[in-house]
Amino acid sequence: MQQNPIRKIVIVGGGTAGWMAAAPLAQRMGQRCEIVLVESPDIGTIGVGEATLPTIRFYNAALQLDHADFIKKTQASFKLGIEFKDWGHVGNRFFHGFGDFGPPLNGIQPHHYWLRLARTFDHMPALENWSMASIMARENKFTMPNDAQPGVTDAYSFGYHFDAGLYAAFLRDYAMARGARRVEGTITSVDQHPETGFVTAVRLADGRTLDGDLFIDCSGFRGLLIEGALKAGYDDWSEHLPCNSALAVPCARVEPLTPYTRSTAKGAGWLWRIPLQHRTGNGHVYSNAFTTDEKARQDLLDGLDGAALDEPRQLRFVTGKRKKSWVKNVVAIGLSAGFVEPLESTSISLIETAIGTLIEQFPDRDFRPELADEFNRIIGSRYESIRDFIVMHYKLTKRDDTEFWRYCANMTIPASLAHQIELFRETGRVAILDRDSFLLPSFVAMLVGLGVEPKRYDPFVDDVDMRQLHGHFAGLRDLIVQAVAKMPGHGAYLEKNARAARV
Repeated sequence: MQQNPIRKIVIVGGGTAGWMAAAPLAQRMGQRCEIVLVESPDIGTIGVGEATLPTIRFYNAALQLDHADFIKKTQASFKLGIEFKDWGHVGNRFFHGFGDFGPPLNGIQPHHYWLRLARTFDHMPALENWSMASIMARENKFTMPNDAQPGVTDAYSFGYHFDAGLYAAFLRDYAMARGARRVEGTITSVDQHPETGFVTAVRLADGRTLDGDLFIDCSGFRGLLIEGALKAGYDDWSEHLPCNSALAVPCARVEPLTPYTRSTAKGAGWLWRIPLQHRTGNGHVYSNAFTTDEKARQDLLDGLDGAALDEPRQLRFVTGKRKKSWVKNVVAIGLSAGFVEPLESTSISLIETAIGTLIEQFPDRDFRPELADEFNRIIGSRYESIRDFIVMHYKLTKRDDTEFWRYCANMTIPASLAHQIELFRETGRVAILDRDSFLLPSFVAMLVGLGVEPKRYDPFVDDVDMRQLHGHFAGLRDLIVQAVAKMPGHGAYLEKNARAARV
C-alpha cells in the first residue's frame, strides 16, 4: 500500500515540552515536512521542571548536542540523586542515588546480602554506603563515570539541574536551525473536520489560520486541543496524591554547589531545593486542604538558604493523566497529557518518553488507530508506574504529627503498589512492573530509606560464608571512599569544564 506521509506538523505551545518535541522532529524531518510551533507571548511557563533523571542524557545525545555548550547555556549543574529529609519520620535523612549498591553476587542483588549482614553483625553501616552516587553527593564531589571500563567506582549515573527556560531557548535555536518555524500568537479557536472530528487548523487572535496534518498539544494544564477540542477525559489521582498546590521562588546561589536535589518533608507537603550555577531553585508542593497558602509561603521562605530573588509564584494542579494522550490526529505531550508532582523529577522524563514513543509509532495521514492504541498503552503504563513510585513516598510514612501525614498513612493505594510494598516487606524482592521506569535500585533506596524492613532475604544468600562476605563488603566500601576522596569538588569540576556566564 502506498504511504501517505505527514506533510505538516503543528506544535501548539512552546516552553520545555514544545521545544523538546520540535527539536528531534526537526532533526529527522525538517527537510521533508513543515514543522510549525505556535506560542503565545502572554502565557508563561510553569518553571518547576529544573531537575532531571539520567535519561535526559540519551535525549541530548540523540540530538548530538555539545555537552559543555549545553551546560553553559542552561546554567546547569550535575545531579547524582535526591536527598530526602524528614520523610518517613522527622529527623530521617536518606539518599536516592542514581546507581546500584554494588555488583550482583552469584546473580543475587547486593541488598539481599546486606540484609543478611545487618542481622549478623552489629553496627552494620547503612546500605547507601555502597552507593557510589550517594557517597559522592555526601562529599559534594563529581567527575564523569568511566563508561568504557565499568567497575565498582563507576557504578553511578547522573542527570542535571538546569534553567528550564534557558533549555527551551537552547532547543528552540536547535530546532529552527533545522527547519522548524516559530509563530507567535494566541490561539482563539480550533477547527475540526465535520465528519471525523480530526483537528484541521487552529485560528489565531490576529485572524491567521494554521492548518496541519498532525497536531502536538503542548499547551499546558488546559490541554487546548486534547481536552478543549477532543474531550479526552482525565483520570484524577488526588485520592492517592493529595497535594494540589505549589509555590516557586529562586534564591541566590550559596556554597558549596551541591550535586543533588533536596526534598524536605513539611507539615502538609514538601520543599524542593535545586542548585544551578547562577541561582538556586526552590519550591513548596502542598495540599491547600491541610494548610493555608500563607503558611505554605512562609515555610518556603523560611527554608531558603540564600536571599530570595523574586516573589513566590503560585500554581494549582490536579494530579493525574488524560485518559488518552493520543486522540485522532492530536498527541498531548507535557502538562497537557498529565501531571505527577515533581518529587522525583519525572516531568521532563515523561516528555522524553512521549516524543520518543511518538517517533517510534509515527503515523502517516491515514492515522491508523493501532498506533494511537500502542502509544496510549505505553504512556499510560509510564504514568501509572511513576504515580505508584511517588505515592509510595507518602504512604510509607510513620509521621503522625499533622493531619496531612495521618491521611497519607491511612489512604488507599493502587493494588499494583500494594503488591510491590508487600513483596519487599515479606521477601526483600522488588516487582518491576515497567522496566523503562524506576528500576530495582531506586525502589530499594526508597523502601529501605522509608524504614521498610524485609522479613526475609533471598535464601541462597545463606550459602555464602558470612565472614568472607563481610570482608567483601568492607573492601567495596573502602574502594568507594578512596575513589571519592580523589575526585574534584562539584563546583570545581564545573568551573574547570563548563563554567556558565555569571548573571
